[in-house]
Amino acid sequence: MIISETTFEKTRKKVQDSPKNETIIFTSKDDDLNRKVLEKLPINILLLNQKNRKDFAKQRNSGLNQVLAKIAKKNKIQIGINFDELKEKNPKIKSQIIARVKQNIKLCNKNKIQMKFISKGKIKKSHDIKSLGLILSMPTWMTKEL
Repeated sequence: MIISETTFEKTRKKVQDSPKNETIIFTSKDDDLNRKVLEKLPINILLLNQKNRKDFAKQRNSGLNQVLAKIAKKNKIQIGINFDELKEKNPKIKSQIIARVKQNIKLCNKNKIQMKFISKGKIKKSHDIKSLGLILSMPTWMTKEL
């Protein structure tokens, strides 16, 4: 179940109404809402979208920082990579998305957080996804679960 809301109250209501055994994936464009949901709600995966972000002057804005990574580690929440964004046609935007994903992989590796590729459509064979993860510099312990 993918939840994409703009307010915390709507998100909390949807999480409470979801079945207990279902995997809850949360995504939002607001970084403050992402942090609040990470801290307070029992979600399984935080899906970070990279396409419409603006980079800072000296670093990339990937939606994940060391504070969010520590909160995700404490609450046992996985970080999701939007696989549909990696299929971008424009090479400049695609290179920015890949650079942000690689930055998130480094943070997740440092904090031992599991990552997953999430797609609205059907994802190809698992060994293709594992190969893509290794190319994006995922460690082998992270690619075992893909």
